[in-house]
Amino acid sequence: MRRIITLSTFTVCALVGVFALRAQAPGGVTLYEGARLIIGDGKAPIENAAFAVQDGKFVAVGKKGSVKVPTSAAHVDLTGKTVMPAMVDLHGHIGYQNIPAGTMSKETFTRDNLVDHLQRLAYYGIGAVVDVASLVDRSDMKGGRTNWGDVPVRVRDEVIPGAALFKTAGVGMAVPNGGPTGHPSRADVPYPVSTPEEARAAVDDYVRIKPSFIKIWVDDRSGTKPKLSPALMKAITDEAHRLNVPVAAHNVKLTDAKELVRDGVEGWLHVPVRGGDVVDDELIKLVKDRVSKKDRPNMWMTPALAEPWMTFNGSATVAAGKRPAWLDDPILRDTYSDAAIKQFWGDPLAKMTPEEAKKAKTLFDGLAQNALKLRAAGIKIVMGTDTGQSRFFIGYSTHMDLEGLVAFGLTPSEAIVAATSEAARIAQFNTGLVAKGRSADFIVLDANPLESISNTRKINKVFLRGAEVDRAAMRAKWKSQFK
Repeated sequence: MRRIITLSTFTVCALVGVFALRAQAPGGVTLYEGARLIIGDGKAPIENAAFAVQDGKFVAVGKKGSVKVPTSAAHVDLTGKTVMPAMVDLHGHIGYQNIPAGTMSKETFTRDNLVDHLQRLAYYGIGAVVDVASLVDRSDMKGGRTNWGDVPVRVRDEVIPGAALFKTAGVGMAVPNGGPTGHPSRADVPYPVSTPEEARAAVDDYVRIKPSFIKIWVDDRSGTKPKLSPALMKAITDEAHRLNVPVAAHNVKLTDAKELVRDGVEGWLHVPVRGGDVVDDELIKLVKDRVSKKDRPNMWMTPALAEPWMTFNGSATVAAGKRPAWLDDPILRDTYSDAAIKQFWGDPLAKMTPEEAKKAKTLFDGLAQNALKLRAAGIKIVMGTDTGQSRFFIGYSTHMDLEGLVAFGLTPSEAIVAATSEAARIAQFNTGLVAKGRSADFIVLDANPLESISNTRKINKVFLRGAEVDRAAMRAKWKSQFK
């Protein structure tokens, strides 16, 4: 079960050490000057900015010339660059995929592979992730245990140089055969519950690992699968809230969204209403009532737009006789082979019929309309991409998700806030803002993403906890695996 697929533990540990360049000496101060600085709070950027970093945290931020540092401080000139906070992804499915082989399995879920995925996220400027449906030991609901180990819990407690920080939402919960679809390696991971008594017992077992939230699937997959009933949803949320653990749902239908809002669910992984259903006045009132009554008012959703945006935008571009530019993006080819890009996106887009392309646009437009209505009612939009499955390129999908948010109707600044400070607040990471006391996690860009959100992909450098990530070493390792 725990066979090692790519690198030995010794090799990974050695590479982790290499992948964090120029970590600051304890007590040393570095002053970065001259960049356009996007704080991550939605305010106008600071032109010709300065910020100081000490012991892995921001200690001062302001205009160039206004930030006082010791005479011994190191100085870094970032003139002509744009700096923004590293991003946070609340909806990952990492660890299962063997990227060089293009396969997924439970056997792949090792510490080595999980660390590799966290390094890939770091390469693209993602400083933290919450993983969902992680492979971690749980009750088998028959008096025994799955014996899947504790890799996600152990990695959560580590700070790995050159890698994104990691939290886990555990395995999730669903009715038997009603959980994740896609690759079968993940299908049986959630707790299978059929009665309220089983649901409460599963929650009691679930919370022992201190998950970021309890994930539930409420989706009949267009009538082909069973799904959690209202009674089971309520049993789960009541028990979780009794134990002070939030709940986040994957659902589709409007009727289920209403039940989940009434039950006090805090989060939604995907837009809460989709699949042709439309947000109505009753749901909007339910959301607004929770906010006004301060009844678990901090609601959020991760629209997970990378896949629908890449499908809609890509098919429209192909239909216009052009090749989607992102298929040839050099940064994507740093981490994925030509063969993988062709297999998972190039060929499928080229083969889409006009009817399929029209359906993709209708789907995307429906997601946008529903999400913006719920956002106006009080549900925050935050970054969460579904990254880690075969078509969801780890790290790169986050940038595609940003493009999708802007295509939705958010401004580039609003999309960046959703991906940085808002996502960090929900996930409880001390990152997402260039501000005193925050972890010094930031991206140095060669172009301004406030002018075009695609400029977040023009990465010059990435810093995590004040140390530059050695992207060149990472790139060399991954490209060598393409052979």
